[in-house]
Amino acid sequence: MRPIRTLALAALCVAGLAPGVASAATNAPASVAPVDPHGVAAAFGNTVKAQYPDGRYQRLWLHPDGAWEAVGRRGYWSSGKWSLKGDRVCLKQAKPFPAPFKYCTDFPSGGGPGVVWTSRDMSGEPIRLTVVRGIEKPRGGAGS
Repeated sequence: MRPIRTLALAALCVAGLAPGVASAATNAPASVAPVDPHGVAAAFGNTVKAQYPDGRYQRLWLHPDGAWEAVGRRGYWSSGKWSLKGDRVCLKQAKPFPAPFKYCTDFPSGGGPGVVWTSRDMSGEPIRLTVVRGIEKPRGGAGS
């Protein structure tokens, strides 16, 4: 059940990235500061970090090609494909085993780097989610 739980949390993390899928400032004059992307684009090159009530974290990385990878709070890695379904992000796990379903969830429409929101994982456990700048790999032990 742990990989499915990881899938669920990853989906919760990703879901907030759905509305407003694109929109980083492109072709902006050099004198204008770049605008942080929002929606799914905000996750590219960044980490979606979910904190559980026990203080441990799960981390999720979305890639522009539709792939995702995550490391759960117990240190287990999973990966698969993400897609948009209306204003929801859906995750389909491929590794460590193919999940028999997609998990879809909402995400804050203004979600960019630094956004924080609360949700629940697939089992109903409350989580606190944040889009953190950069690729933040776990340090030390599992879920740290």
